[in-house]
Amino acid sequence: MNFADTLPPFSNLAHYWWIPILAVLLDRIIGDPPNLPHPVRWIGALLKNIEPRARRFIASERLAGLFATGLAIFITWAAVRALLLLPLSLATVCAVYLGFAGLALGQLLREGKTALALLIKNDLPGARSAVGMLVSRDVSNADFDELCRVLAESLAENLNDAFVAPFFWFIMGGPVGLWLYKTVSTMDSMWGYPYAPWTRFGTAAARLDDILAYIPARLTAVFLYYGIRLKKRSQGIVYPTFAWIVRDAKTMKSPNAGWPMAACAWIYGATMGGKAVYDGKIVDKPLLGPPDTRWTTTTLQNLLDGIAVSAYGGAILLWLMGHLAWRIFS
Repeated sequence: MNFADTLPPFSNLAHYWWIPILAVLLDRIIGDPPNLPHPVRWIGALLKNIEPRARRFIASERLAGLFATGLAIFITWAAVRALLLLPLSLATVCAVYLGFAGLALGQLLREGKTALALLIKNDLPGARSAVGMLVSRDVSNADFDELCRVLAESLAENLNDAFVAPFFWFIMGGPVGLWLYKTVSTMDSMWGYPYAPWTRFGTAAARLDDILAYIPARLTAVFLYYGIRLKKRSQGIVYPTFAWIVRDAKTMKSPNAGWPMAACAWIYGATMGGKAVYDGKIVDKPLLGPPDTRWTTTTLQNLLDGIAVSAYGGAILLWLMGHLAWRIFS
């Protein structure tokens, strides 16, 4: 028995090389159908049930959060593994569905284009609603310039969270790896806040999310930097040295969010960061990119195009590298 035989079904990319490709294509074409059940919603419901029970039975908030994090990860692992142990035809359908349901680049691009169209029409109420669907901050009073900046920040950061990181773990561990990452990411988005009642409870989820997104976030910045530079229509855009991106990314409190944001800010020559409102509190974030520059509808359109090129180009590279590694080591 070799190493590959001990892994969960559909983990060996050398055997199931076509599943990630099909998942990316389905994500691009279908996106997130509103009438289909989505595993993220199930995970969210699971977390809402686990959290109060963990608090009730474990006095320490930090230990309760650690227990809840471990339990959610185990349940996800067991559920996905069980689906992949079904008869081969059913397991294959499940593997494909779990793959494309875990990727959200197509939906991100569609929602970004919807928000951009509203900004082009100068429909601020509609744009506030559309941008507000993409972010956790309050944009109810945002003006045109702020909405453009917030949309750019959301597109840049979510490129990693919605596509590169899930696809990275898909390549590394198949549907099981992808959905373990998605579970941690969902926990972080629900529990990983630096204020009560999550200050201690969400620590384990937030730190684990930082670890799992560490490599993908930096890969995202690299994909953006080189992908956009290779894009013919991007001529005339400011091309920084990568050192500028690294420098600005390190100023962010999050160890990962600043990398794709700084890359986009410098490549397109428009500032990210500054004041933002969360739950009624003003947060002053570090400035990324050249100071005193604004995002416009033109640069946002270029950003959407550049994100698509960089993401799909990066996915091809990850797939090729993963496929080669599986061929060598399995």
